[in-house]
Amino acid sequence: MHMRVLLAALLTTLGLAAASPAISAEKIIIGEPVHGTGYLPLYVGIHKGFFAEEGLDVQTVTMLAAGAHRNATLTKQSWGFIGGPEHNAFVKAKGGELRSVVNIVNRGNVYFVARKGLTPPPFGKELADYLRGKTIATGGFGSTPNSITRYVLTTLGLNPQSDVVLQEIAPGNELASLQSKQADFAVTTEPFLTQGIQRGVWNEPFYNAPRELGPYAYSTINIRQESIATEPETVRKFVRAMSKALQFTLKNKEEALAVAKKEFPTMNVDDLMATINRSFEDKMWSEDGMVTPQAWDMGKKVVMTANILKEDVAYDAIINMSFMKEMTQ
Repeated sequence: MHMRVLLAALLTTLGLAAASPAISAEKIIIGEPVHGTGYLPLYVGIHKGFFAEEGLDVQTVTMLAAGAHRNATLTKQSWGFIGGPEHNAFVKAKGGELRSVVNIVNRGNVYFVARKGLTPPPFGKELADYLRGKTIATGGFGSTPNSITRYVLTTLGLNPQSDVVLQEIAPGNELASLQSKQADFAVTTEPFLTQGIQRGVWNEPFYNAPRELGPYAYSTINIRQESIATEPETVRKFVRAMSKALQFTLKNKEEALAVAKKEFPTMNVDDLMATINRSFEDKMWSEDGMVTPQAWDMGKKVVMTANILKEDVAYDAIINMSFMKEMTQ
């Protein structure tokens, strides 16, 4: 009888243990301005369980409206957002406090293309004359593609406000714009770049920003300064997982491609492979997750030349690499 009581007690205990809920992971929402292949390392971190290993349940939410991903973080609807550090600078100028804590896309991830049948001359005065009076489809005002568009035009000696017509539209719409001949040129990114080439809407880009501009803090994970102060361990876990995801992506191209297929199931496989191959060739992703002063200098130069950022903002005022540095000490 004694043994039966012990056995019953043991079974009851095991049953209760099995029925008890597991410790839930901390939910993290990251806002993204578009669902694009440029953010593949973030998706890799989710699919390969790097965030889960840290006890984080990371989900992305696409917010297409201009500045919506940034504003969602400011209003605490999301924990963070993916975008350039210049967004933190815009907020800083208005008294807000955001910080970039890890780098993902370390190149100016946009390409200038011409509608099929148009053949732009090489970069220089002839190109400036060729573009004058033409319509260029680009991202919404304040977006990084828009800033780079204005920067390149200014570098060519053109006034973006008067020498060309900027058609400021949502990401991906540049395909329809050039196909319908509403615009002559477009500033686009992957996967739309490859899709446009495959559909015969445009040829290879005539200006490759990733190569021309060099290291550029294009897409970082940005969070509230308040989060750094009140939940540093959560930030530490996120940064650690993101760092692992970056390294995995760069070292495991085939597995990264498998994740891309899951994230973009309707995209033609050949187009997707071409898109990923281009990203590797153009050294799109950060190798170590660090935002260097050089990378911010380039980003800052772009938005200030484009007259979108009105005042100089120091590196330390919008970028916090302390969590990244912890992993190298």
